Amino acid sequence: MKHLLKLESMSRGAMEEILASAEAVKAKRGGGETKPLDGQTWAMIFTKSSTRTRVSFEVGIRELGGAVMFLNANDLQLGRGEPIKDTARVLGRMVHGAVIRTYAQADVEEFAEYSGIPTINALTDDEHPCQILTDIFTFQERRGPIRGKVVTYVGDGACNVPVSWVHAAAALDFEFRIAAPAEFQPSAETLAKAGGNISCTEDIRAAVKGADMVYTDVWVSMGMEAEAEERLAKLAGYQINGGLMCLAKPDALVMHCLPAYRGKEIDAETFEAHADTIFTQAENRLHTQKAILAWLAG
Repeated sequence: MKHLLKLESMSRGAMEEILASAEAVKAKRGGGETKPLDGQTWAMIFTKSSTRTRVSFEVGIRELGGAVMFLNANDLQLGRGEPIKDTARVLGRMVHGAVIRTYAQADVEEFAEYSGIPTINALTDDEHPCQILTDIFTFQERRGPIRGKVVTYVGDGACNVPVSWVHAAAALDFEFRIAAPAEFQPSAETLAKAGGNISCTEDIRAAVKGADMVYTDVWVSMGMEAEAEERLAKLAGYQINGGLMCLAKPDALVMHCLPAYRGKEIDAETFEAHADTIFTQAENRLHTQKAILAWLAG
């Protein structure tokens, strides 16, 4: 039984297979696509709000021939305290796969263990694997193989997006730099476990110099709203803007997994200058997740 729970435990071969498939899926959309989910029903269980993840998975499941039901915590007995393993054992007898977006990584892993059906992590506090596979696909679509390239992440370097980037960099052999205040850098344990060419610094200019891609995300993630004022103050010097991008390679890409707060993690001018890349990145969630779904069904 295959799952996509985290990039930390995913092999290079599996990542490369999905990335290659995403290219073919995108090219074939609307013409001659196979339907590997024909006759299947998938459950989407979301306790965190979503735009791109929800829409891309719902459309993707349908385009691959499946039916989909969207469930939030209040639709299930989970909202009244039923253990995740009991919900998993019920749904595993009724549906063919699950896409879960929630807070605790342990909940997704427990669901996969007890349900007996393919399970996808559509975001937890620990990792965001579907997003990073999409980002790598988008980079390679525009700049060729990512191996040996330099990707710099600016901002909160300890949240789920950069942590997934850390594991992808180790598996796919590219350099990954994080520019963040010390308290917003991944733990030494995470870095040691991943291996690879990964570095953390508080020097944003040094981290961006010569980069092939510069990436950022919101400074206040879901569930951290109470810390918003403090986080905004501490991260104020870690904005992507025109002056910073002058240090990267002339053709460097800028990516943002959205939603974007202009004037905070990125200025409006830089966002709009790279909007085509950023919204192609958003569109590619659909194609990459269809490749993931097909990989799980294979």
